[in-house]
Amino acid sequence: MRQTKPLDRQISSGNVFADLGLADAEEHLVKSSLVLKIGRIIEQRGLTQTAAAKAMGIDQPKVSAMLAGQFRGYSVERLMRFLVALGQDVEIVVKPSKRGTAELRVA
Repeated sequence: MRQTKPLDRQISSGNVFADLGLADAEEHLVKSSLVLKIGRIIEQRGLTQTAAAKAMGIDQPKVSAMLAGQFRGYSVERLMRFLVALGQDVEIVVKPSKRGTAELRVA
């Protein structure tokens, strides 16, 4: 029987973008969380990408690209505006950190 070498593993920081060494990793994580919410809302409401695009004021290929992970060209603010256009309230809460290190996150 062939013996395999154990894989090297590294514990994640909780931010895959930081783990990959990307600049602005925290912003990428927030954007990806917002895009994930947009995708879930589109799915839950049974919207086509065309209907979602119309609601958000963009075209369908841009919705498709965004949901496929191509969202670098969108600001956090614009992604939040897409959520509002899809009928969601967006609330920004600023509070002292309980963990010692402040962070950005999407709940």
